[in-house]
Amino acid sequence: MTSRDTATAPEIPATLGQRLREARVARGLTQSQLADSRFSKQYVSQLERDQLRPTDETLHWLAKRLEIDPSYLATGVDGRERDRVKSVVVRAEAAVESHDYAEAIELLMEVKEALPSEAAADVELRALLAESWARMYIGEMREALPLLTRAREIAEDPVFSDVDRAEVLFRLGCCRYRLTSVSTALALFTEALELAERSGIPCDRLRSRIFGWRSRCYRRQRDWEAAREDVERALELAEALDDPRATADAHFLGALIAERRGQWVAARAYAERAKLLYEQVEDRANTGKLLTTLGGLTFLLGKPDESIPLFKQAFAVALEVGSDADAAQAVSSLAQVHLRTGEVELAEEQARHALELLADRVDFIDEIGNAQLVLGRSLLEQGRLDEAAEKFRAAEASFDQLSSASHKAAAWTAQAELAVERGDRDAAITLYQRTVQALQDFRF
Repeated sequence: MTSRDTATAPEIPATLGQRLREARVARGLTQSQLADSRFSKQYVSQLERDQLRPTDETLHWLAKRLEIDPSYLATGVDGRERDRVKSVVVRAEAAVESHDYAEAIELLMEVKEALPSEAAADVELRALLAESWARMYIGEMREALPLLTRAREIAEDPVFSDVDRAEVLFRLGCCRYRLTSVSTALALFTEALELAERSGIPCDRLRSRIFGWRSRCYRRQRDWEAAREDVERALELAEALDDPRATADAHFLGALIAERRGQWVAARAYAERAKLLYEQVEDRANTGKLLTTLGGLTFLLGKPDESIPLFKQAFAVALEVGSDADAAQAVSSLAQVHLRTGEVELAEEQARHALELLADRVDFIDEIGNAQLVLGRSLLEQGRLDEAAEKFRAAEASFDQLSSASHKAAAWTAQAELAVERGDRDAAITLYQRTVQALQDFRF
């Protein structure tokens, strides 16, 4: 962390003339001394009052005389400091790419105070995008969104292209999706795609990512055909780029869509292909996520004994890469297997563990609801009806934030089963009727 105090840091003079005068005074030179035999004192005076603009040759001569960077004199940006900040931002971007989000944030904090005054706008934009992405993935949405709002303001400057603006909108859409604002996210992804496509600038990797994330919105809205089409477009672009990571991402999404449609064999084929590609690029974090998905598909294909080792491997990988959220999803899925195979006490223990790991991760509200539902069912199976009722209400409240009828229907079904256990026939009928009215499509 830098010790520099932004409240007391001197402001950089706004104009070239002001910067020239400040640098001359700092060197202890008069206007005549600065002019030397090359210029007149009056010429230097006119430059300092911004009445004249020096040529590039003159600018470099003055900078050499004053022993400062020419780019600082011309723009207020010290080229050497800019290069230093840029190198840190590049390292932070690499850390984000390798899922080392804490490292990325720490690096960016080192130069954060330098960005507004000493780094060019393009470097500041890259820093904002890297930090917001890192914070999004560790669940700090309240911190990520203001960064993206600032990035959006910067990108409106004419020096930036429509691709730059599309990148910002894409990342805003990702944050909104993870906050369950699916309709807003869908609109942002569509706008980002339109900007990218009309820019005329090659940006197929960005377009592939937009298609992939937009497919998640369609999947959440149960628009399977639109989701499938977007995944196919994402995959086509990624393969044309020969980009194994982007191709893996598209296959992963294909697995999720096929799973939700009950096409478990096809889903497993997508997942196995994605896992192989992630292993090729040594992406341990996504490899772990694929193990969880493969474990669920293996269970759905009637092989519970084979699914358990996959979940345990996924849990181990998540701990290795430091992702509590991924660890929670693995142990939550494991809890579902134990619940469905009659090991209700173990299911209870694992569901509680998943909820502890997820804590206040509002961006994983669906998984929180899943774990609450499994916990409630395990309590119901043990005859602890009041505790089960509490967990079912909590699951319904979680699913309500998703605006997903199918998720809420799962909670209503569980509550109806509890009402039957209590002998409350009327309540059970009401809950079952409510469930029938919603299309149930609850993910394993």
